[in-house]
Amino acid sequence: MRGHIRQRSKGSWTVVLDTGRDPETGKRRQQWHTIRGTKRDAERALHEMIVALEKGTYAKPNRLTLGEWLTQWFQSYVIMQTTPRTQESYQSIMRCHLVPALGAIPLIQLQPQHLQSYYARALSEGRADGSGGLSARSVLYHHRILSEALSHAVRVGMVARNVAEVVDPPRPTRPKLATLASDDIPKLLEAVAETPYYVFFSTLLYTGLRRGELLALRWRNMDLDMASIYVVETAFKLASGEYVIKEPKTPHSRRAVALPPSLALLLRQHRVDQEKTCSQLGRRLSDDDFVFARLDGRPLDPNLMTRTFAKILRKAGLPHVRLHDLRHTHATLMLKAGVHPKVVSERLGHASIAITLDTYSHVLPGLQQAAAERFDRMLEESAPEEKMRDDVSKMLAREEDFNGEPRGIRTPDALIKSQVLYP
Repeated sequence: MRGHIRQRSKGSWTVVLDTGRDPETGKRRQQWHTIRGTKRDAERALHEMIVALEKGTYAKPNRLTLGEWLTQWFQSYVIMQTTPRTQESYQSIMRCHLVPALGAIPLIQLQPQHLQSYYARALSEGRADGSGGLSARSVLYHHRILSEALSHAVRVGMVARNVAEVVDPPRPTRPKLATLASDDIPKLLEAVAETPYYVFFSTLLYTGLRRGELLALRWRNMDLDMASIYVVETAFKLASGEYVIKEPKTPHSRRAVALPPSLALLLRQHRVDQEKTCSQLGRRLSDDDFVFARLDGRPLDPNLMTRTFAKILRKAGLPHVRLHDLRHTHATLMLKAGVHPKVVSERLGHASIAITLDTYSHVLPGLQQAAAERFDRMLEESAPEEKMRDDVSKMLAREEDFNGEPRGIRTPDALIKSQVLYP
């Protein structure tokens, strides 16, 4: 037997694990753990420790809390492996939610029920302002952060297992995509034409680019002769006010996007206007300049563009959609127009066509019906005589034809040629 358990008090158990003999003194070595819960919980913990010891993954107990480990993990791993935007998001969630709720629990004593209880509370009363619960999608994000942190703890030998792997996080419902209807597009373009950002919003609608991709676009990344945009960077603004421009997160986001001819002409005129403005300010427009920039050459503020778009919609009396929903509108309209989903996937920079089909599955039923009707029309147009012959054969199969003559007197070809059935 590699260990045993003994009860300390009600709901508290001591697990003693035999880790072998000291090679120098020959004395037995034991590790003592305190487990809170039922006897079955203690037995399960002992079994897991024995398995981990045999596999060489057993971690000696220490007093490090989950909150302290999250801080260590963030400093030693997250900062090196993730983008500033992800770091900001992780740090906010840990500071506002995870550490206050779970941070005092010793890391080695963290149990699945701790996480399960936290998820339930977060769904009902997890908002920082106390106004209600968090969405299932937000709680699932918390779960993923915890799971990633605990997986790293297992890899470095801090704990024997990742308890988040046996917890069932909430399942978020798929949000319904909000898009502008075809009839709303002319109204939107008419409304944005009265603002300085007409070209910006038109480009988002006509290309499906993300807001950050378009804000980071420079003139050197655009070929107006070939009517193409090359996405190689993305821009975003941190809560601290720092403006960050970096490569896209995935290789698929680095892509070429073909421009409609009308948009290519609009962007060509936009460059002419920008050259005039730069000349008036005493400087020359270069290929390193941003396509959409302030007077001093800095890129536009992302939050400003989002707020401006919302104001335009309200003023024009259009349905409320997010600025990002122009991307969804672009994809939806292209799919409804019969553009192959693979082409749409490449324009959007998705990692696979499966992501596109899954995201825009609400469009597929209409596409399926249209494809079936188009296939039917194709067959009718390609073989009208065969269809006519089949119809006549069905009539001749009756006891008598429409003239009351016995079956078999006339053949389908004879009826067709004589135009008796189809004069």
